[in-house]
Amino acid sequence: MADFTEALTEKQIAMIAEQPVFFVATAAADARINLSPKGYDAFRVLSPTRVAYLDLGGSGNETHAHLAADGRITVMFCNFQRPPLILRIYGRGRPVLPQDAEWEALAAHFTLMPGTRQIFDIAVESVQSSCGWGVPFMALEGERETLKKAHRQSDPAQWEAKMATRTRSIDGLPTRATDRFIAGE
Repeated sequence: MADFTEALTEKQIAMIAEQPVFFVATAAADARINLSPKGYDAFRVLSPTRVAYLDLGGSGNETHAHLAADGRITVMFCNFQRPPLILRIYGRGRPVLPQDAEWEALAAHFTLMPGTRQIFDIAVESVQSSCGWGVPFMALEGERETLKKAHRQSDPAQWEAKMATRTRSIDGLPTRATDRFIAGE
């Protein structure tokens, strides 16, 4: 049985803090549905009604395009240990880039990583928890360092030039490109 709340509870916030992976889903009219797994220490609960996550440059920028077009976002956490639990955060999100006025205040909540492209700032509209009885037990073996390593080895000027060309999603929706390379940790 699913339970809904209008904001995150202390128990849900504690569960989120224990998860090494989360999933993000977005959609825009006439575009593919985007569903992405996220790792690293990249998610923050800023308040019971506001969350954010740090986004590194990767293969595309679909979340940014969808949020600019539609704003809807769902973030899902699965507890792969005990107790079984699935938690979904439904909200409205927006990308905040390094060149934006809000960047410094929002970025202060994170340890910036190599290749940081943007932070997604999400206003929580509702939270759903469900049993998770069908989710398997899993143990974290470790984080993949591949993405951070690739960004660390990038030439900043070449990275910025590459990101500047990423102004469209795979469905042709517009995105804003970051204006600087962030070396991070």
